Amino acid sequence: MSQVTTTFDLDRPWRLDDRAAIRPEPFGAMLYHFGTRNLSFLKSPKLLSVLESLTDYPTARAACAAAGVNESELPTYGRALTTLASSTMIIPAVPSASRRTALVTAGVP
Repeated sequence: MSQVTTTFDLDRPWRLDDRAAIRPEPFGAMLYHFGTRNLSFLKSPKLLSVLESLTDYPTARAACAAAGVNESELPTYGRALTTLASSTMIIPAVPSASRRTALVTAGVP
């Protein structure tokens, strides 16, 4: 069985995997991946906001900023998103044409 390795990059677009589901809870949320049967607990409502808005922003960094993650918190949230990417709860997203244009304009290849 081959394992897919995904390198997480805050400056790229990400999205929830189609086989993953989020269940909001008072403490944050539970994530379940129906393909891998992995269960993850989010202990942060702010991280839940980031996940729910990933597809609304051209990068994970922008989704973090929109959810109120400040620069000093970014390394912590980056590690959490890296863990979610390594378990395929979130996957790289293909930028839409308008997002690609915005990224190229911003100098992102």
